[in-house]
Amino acid sequence: MESIDLLVLRTARDWLQAGERVLLATVARTWGSSPRPVGSMMALRGDGRVIGSVSGGCIEDDLIHRYTTAYQGDGMPNGLPRVVRYGVSADEAHRFGLPCGGTLELILEFEPPLSSFDHLLPQLDAGQLVRRELDLGSGRVQLATTLTPDAFSFDGQRMLNTLGPGYRMLLIGAGALAEYLATMALFNGFKVAVCDPRPEYMDGWNVAGVEKIVGMPDDVVRAFAPDLRSCIIGLSHDPKLDDLALLEALHSPAFYIGVIGSRRNSQLRRARLIEHFGESEASLQRLNGPIGIYIGSKTPAEIAVSVMAQVLATKNGVALPAEVDVTRAKTSLATASML
Repeated sequence: MESIDLLVLRTARDWLQAGERVLLATVARTWGSSPRPVGSMMALRGDGRVIGSVSGGCIEDDLIHRYTTAYQGDGMPNGLPRVVRYGVSADEAHRFGLPCGGTLELILEFEPPLSSFDHLLPQLDAGQLVRRELDLGSGRVQLATTLTPDAFSFDGQRMLNTLGPGYRMLLIGAGALAEYLATMALFNGFKVAVCDPRPEYMDGWNVAGVEKIVGMPDDVVRAFAPDLRSCIIGLSHDPKLDDLALLEALHSPAFYIGVIGSRRNSQLRRARLIEHFGESEASLQRLNGPIGIYIGSKTPAEIAVSVMAQVLATKNGVALPAEVDVTRAKTSLATASML
């Protein structure tokens, strides 16, 4: 499944190529609670069709009423980008379905240039990060490749939005847990690959849309070339496979690195990586294991939920409370049972 940003941009490009009128809306600033983060985009076609979102739905409805012919309106205007704000008053916040006290500011681009999409999308498809800069005074769009996924910014005159390929997940081990986790990652917009040199596992893999890679994990991780939007998770339960992948992953910029295993096996793995492979306590700080958050999960499906939650929290920069750490929670439960 393609990331929502790429889907919005690709659809807007297709509509423009077909001669349709298009409005591109981007969440520029928020105050208080907001259903969508800054940088979120939606494209609106002249007949009222929408892809993407900037709110829970009510603001989209208002934009359709104002700027399309869907309700016998005047249709989409021409001209320079403009800034609109929703939810300034309590009545407006209620009317537009914003959370209590929420205010949302949007940048509206009318008829964004087709040429900018023609340059932007091939670069994103090639796996590059691209900084898109919009000057509201002139409507000019500038594109530049970058190595750093800078945060979205808007100073009232200039919008900077770093766009990139969808997040990627590499799974080591093609067992049942990997199938559940791959399915969840796909509908969260990740591009997923699975590696397993064991044919008895790989031959039974049946999750559509996942790239199957047969090879030794360390070679596969190197070829995967993890970047800041990549995560690597060892699920094989075989130290010879998981450890090889981890040794490569730990020296990459991947945003999440984890491996399945009990508390005891996780401790033994850390000791093994330090003693035999030159790792250190500092280098292993990035290694998640046991993986997931503590939700009392026992089945592969429930464990996949807990792992996906931890991956998404890391991706979104959310610090999880200590109480959901698997090691801490299980240790506390074990201590309590002895009292």
